Amino acid sequence: QVQLVESGGGLVQAGASLRLSCAASGRTFANYVVGWFRQAPGKDREFVAAVSWSGTSTYYADSVKGRFTISRDNAKNTVYLQMNSLKPEDTAVYYCARGPWGGDPTNYSGTQTYRYWGQGTQVTVSS
Repeated sequence: QVQLVESGGGLVQAGASLRLSCAASGRTFANYVVGWFRQAPGKDREFVAAVSWSGTSTYYADSVKGRFTISRDNAKNTVYLQMNSLKPEDTAVYYCARGPWGGDPTNYSGTQTYRYWGQGTQVTVSS
């Protein structure tokens, strides 16, 4: 089993930055794709970003490209999502999830390919 715990969410004004963290315990996710998703009230959960096991390959949703950066520190079993230039439409609960072993993160933007999920952290961006 893998337990994932997100942290770093909060209430910020538009234009501000936040850094989310996803810490894994139990079985690690060092060899797996890890993704970030978000879900706003009344909307489906949507893909935000994913990172390869090594951290050298990343993939982003068009809505966050150029503003968000996903990275990982396998020694710390932690994946990060740096969010800059936040907009009110970024308001959502953000979830991290462990995806497939190895692989190209560009192939894994669907929720169905992720098996383990965290409980989420709320991000609220005021205008």
